[in-house]
Amino acid sequence: MARLFDAYIIADWTAAEGKKLGEQTLWVGVAKRDVRFRLYTETHNVATRAEGEALIADLLAEHRKRGDRVLVGFDFDFGFPAGTAARLKLDGRPWEAMGKFLAANIVDKADNTNNRYQVAAKMNRLMTDQPWPFWGAPASQAQRWLTTTKPPEGAGADIPEFRATELAARKDKLPPKSVWQMHGAGAVGGLTLLGVPMLRRLLDKLGASAAVWPFNTGWRELTEADVEPLSALVVEVWPALFDAKRKINGEGVKEFKTQAQVRTAAESLAQMDDAGTLQKAFAAPKTADEALIAQVESEEGWILGV
Repeated sequence: MARLFDAYIIADWTAAEGKKLGEQTLWVGVAKRDVRFRLYTETHNVATRAEGEALIADLLAEHRKRGDRVLVGFDFDFGFPAGTAARLKLDGRPWEAMGKFLAANIVDKADNTNNRYQVAAKMNRLMTDQPWPFWGAPASQAQRWLTTTKPPEGAGADIPEFRATELAARKDKLPPKSVWQMHGAGAVGGLTLLGVPMLRRLLDKLGASAAVWPFNTGWRELTEADVEPLSALVVEVWPALFDAKRKINGEGVKEFKTQAQVRTAAESLAQMDDAGTLQKAFAAPKTADEALIAQVESEEGWILGV
């Protein structure tokens, strides 16, 4: 069975303010094959999101010149829980409408300063005129529509806390976070608000040569014919799904945890592709009904491997 991809790029994004390298910063892992088709990996650490965006664009341009197909994974939520776009009164297909809304509202400067808390507060005001569903901000960013603590039990009860993919992960005893949490350990809210506009810019650059699973491809098993016209297929990943072991290099220096995670995720997806099992990972679970498939394909998205 032919492989679907020639290279695999996994990015662990960041919502950091200020420039920083090392643990819990922006890491990119790349798995690719040498001239003898042997798999090898490299990792990159950059201090800002702007540098990360440029790095990924350069890597994709390099592979495109060689005629490679690349699987690109990011670790933020590509979509929001069902009904979010409707609550914001956005027109059009929910996933695309949310992307346009965030791209128009988020300001993310080259030094990593950004307005993610202000945008979360604006979305709360538009959706509920209360400090929810987004919650969690440093004291310096707290205001009427965004508080430091989780809303009281039952507040915004009609708004789902999780997407279907997080609920599925929880059934597998995996602990994903809700997109509504903006601050604190493992929070993905700010990451998503900053990541989605970057993803839109990347897709605008790539044009028709790129697609996003499952929004552009459908939530189904993908074949070589499906990916053959593409130079890049972009997916949502959760690097912690893959069992990363930190390596020690020849100088006795141990990998950072995040570095090991992006490397392992890229290697694991390459190995699945070699084994012919990656194709099936794109398919909906057998238990998914038509309503769930429509919800995932039009608004929420899905984490590859859940």
